[in-house]
Amino acid sequence: MLSDTALPIVKATLPVVGENIQEIARRFYGHMFSAHPELLDGLFNRGNQADGRQQQALAGSIAAFAGYLVDKPEQLPDHLLSRIAHKHVSLGLRPDQYQIVHDNLMWAIVDVLGDAVTPEVAAAWDEVYWLMANMLINKERGLYGAVRLSPETIWRTWRVVERTPETEDVVTFLVERTDEREVKPSLPGQYVTLKIEMPDGVHQPRQYSLTRADDGMHRQFSVKRVHGGGAPDGEVSNLLHHDVQVGDEVVLSAPFGDVVLEYSDRPLVLASAGIGITPMAGMLSHLVQSASRRQVLFLHAANSSDTFALRRQVTEDLGRLPEASLVTWYAEQGDPTQMADGELVGFMDVGSVELPLDAEYYLCGPLVFMQAVRSALIGRGVPARDIQYEVFGPDLWLADFQ
Repeated sequence: MLSDTALPIVKATLPVVGENIQEIARRFYGHMFSAHPELLDGLFNRGNQADGRQQQALAGSIAAFAGYLVDKPEQLPDHLLSRIAHKHVSLGLRPDQYQIVHDNLMWAIVDVLGDAVTPEVAAAWDEVYWLMANMLINKERGLYGAVRLSPETIWRTWRVVERTPETEDVVTFLVERTDEREVKPSLPGQYVTLKIEMPDGVHQPRQYSLTRADDGMHRQFSVKRVHGGGAPDGEVSNLLHHDVQVGDEVVLSAPFGDVVLEYSDRPLVLASAGIGITPMAGMLSHLVQSASRRQVLFLHAANSSDTFALRRQVTEDLGRLPEASLVTWYAEQGDPTQMADGELVGFMDVGSVELPLDAEYYLCGPLVFMQAVRSALIGRGVPARDIQYEVFGPDLWLADFQ
């Protein structure tokens, strides 16, 4: 909790900080990377920096946390902190690096708000920062300990043994480990961070969902090539598509991620769009591996049948489960009369399908897709607690749910 001294100051200044938090975040990152360019080599995704998503995510999380300290100190946003902590440990973030963030963030607050930041205001927001940072440090210490690894030892080298084109823009990589050190198998829905050297010598990290249950010896993930559409193309996805072949080695972190399929007997609904199918395919594979008897309804949206990544794997896995079905929407499909059973034209409409009673829901896909599906599900009476979702990249949505 905030101290009695800091609480009224944070409450009084939260509106002005909130109004300027985007600019504070922008200046914070610029100042920090100027002083510590090494942080862009292997730790920060410079693509997210370039398009502003990382700044937005930081701004949203700080504002949400401060709001809870003021208005709901008895129920701090654990889900928000958990998601951030999993991302941090997948990147090998160290506790001492929080001091670097602190120093540059406080500089940015003063730089934006000027004389309004009195010593008392600075001390109050210093409390906010360290309350959040220490909660994250403790969560991250637990995550590292759970896999018996440290920021320096979460990385392993894996060799590509299969490279399978799924669609024109999606390739699946199967890798095998190259040493005998222990590797903990992944949980259904988790991701790994891939760290790769770019042509300019800078290492860049990207998270990829694991698309098949693994045994600790092999891992599988799928990569969608990112076309910039006026902005720069995705540098890591295009490098993986063009240059990484069978026999090459890649560096992956241990698996992390807080959106993990819960083992229960309740019916399950997986809803995805585009490359958002990847964590869902991983969950489905785990269900097959465990010989699950759960009722499973898999809902997927794609532009066309040609862009349905992992289609063969998903349909085969659904066929191995005793009570599972697939409904697919194609936005650009041709003649509706040529559609097979379970194939529909247009955008996903959960109102047009019969949903199982008392089901658990997992969503993944573009943000606008998940917002629409989640709203429709809640409109049909699905409790919000039964809907989980995974966002690729910085989560610009999470703070709104707290």
